[in-house]
Amino acid sequence: MRKIYYAGGSVLTGDQTCKAVLRLARALAMKDKSDIIDFPIIEEGGQRATAHLLIGPASQIASVPVAGSDDEPNDLEVIAELEKRTAELQPSRPVWDEEMQDVPDLDWNV
Repeated sequence: MRKIYYAGGSVLTGDQTCKAVLRLARALAMKDKSDIIDFPIIEEGGQRATAHLLIGPASQIASVPVAGSDDEPNDLEVIAELEKRTAELQPSRPVWDEEMQDVPDLDWNV
């Protein structure tokens, strides 16, 4: 799990979800655009919920690993949608092997 910090708050989400959120945030910033995204999170009481987050060029987002749950709130459809939106913004982007090396990429050929 990872904690995403933004605008004075934070949310807990799965590793791959966090990676997809950060990739889209970067792609939007590089295009000087913003968007609202929805993704699964774990609330303080442990319940699953959906976060709605405005990201764009002025976003200051950070993530840190959080020890704990094997039951990460990853939704493959949400991750695929975030990655699709990122690819649409950067159709010929290079592979960034150096980003978030502690979070493995999903194998979309499964």
